[in-house]
Amino acid sequence: MVPREDMTRLQSGAARLQGGNVVVLLRFVASLLVLMLVQGGLAGACHAQAASWRFAPEVDYGPFVYQDRQGRLRGLSIDMLDEMRRQTPMPVIILPARPLAEQLAAVRRGEVDFLSSLRPTPERAQYLAFSRPYVRVPAVLVGRRALSRIDELRGQAVAVGRGYAVEAHVRQFHPEVRWQPVDSDLEGLRKLLRGEVEALVADVASVHFLAAEHGLSGFVVGEPIGFEYALSFAWRLDRPDIGEAIEEALRQIPAARRQALLQHWSVSTHVPAQAGLRLWVERAGLGLLLLGALLWVGLQWQRRSRPRPRGGH
Repeated sequence: MVPREDMTRLQSGAARLQGGNVVVLLRFVASLLVLMLVQGGLAGACHAQAASWRFAPEVDYGPFVYQDRQGRLRGLSIDMLDEMRRQTPMPVIILPARPLAEQLAAVRRGEVDFLSSLRPTPERAQYLAFSRPYVRVPAVLVGRRALSRIDELRGQAVAVGRGYAVEAHVRQFHPEVRWQPVDSDLEGLRKLLRGEVEALVADVASVHFLAAEHGLSGFVVGEPIGFEYALSFAWRLDRPDIGEAIEEALRQIPAARRQALLQHWSVSTHVPAQAGLRLWVERAGLGLLLLGALLWVGLQWQRRSRPRPRGGH
């Protein structure tokens, strides 16, 4: 028979043990509830993120997409996107504007869903899909003097946009040139005017826009270099739903409205007439100079070959 004192101690110990188990159980339940709430919040955030389309604009690619002096996003591509959103509901979130190279890197990290004003390239096609082009513009050679061929610049420094589609093209087909990557066409133009590079390769619409927007002069726009910017929207390969909506919205924009947007932004798909005229005048002047030299040589030869009259007695 267990003494009363021992029985009392056993009952007290059992009560403490039971009370401890209850505390442990309550702590476990509380931790489980917290974990469920956190997971639910994360799932909701992920769902909201997946439901939103993160658009990454370039900061300085006028007249297609750029940030003006007041910090507003503007350009043909922005107006096209607004027009598309009127045609098809799109849950777009606009991210801060940055240079193209930074936006492309953000796409590869999964921080961006779609972009605008891009030309398809084999490298970009590894992680992006592209819409049909909504504008086509040629790339041209810009110099402080009239230039018509890139191979005139063998061994010389020529600026080209860093990460731009034309960069890979010119590096592949003209490795003899010392290509200098720049973050924007504006930076390239300023380097050209300061004499830091001999020329710039850029699309003709951007050159025309920058000259008007920033009051730049002192350069000549040459002829197309054989590379065309077929600008499109682009989205991550793992988001085909975005691509389907973009393609459908583009189809619904009337041709007249598309043309009106091109005219509003003065997007020229040809070399500016003034630059072309200047280049033609310079070539015509050289031709006339050569023709004059040939005529002078011909007259001199004619005079020398003419028989001289004999003297009288």
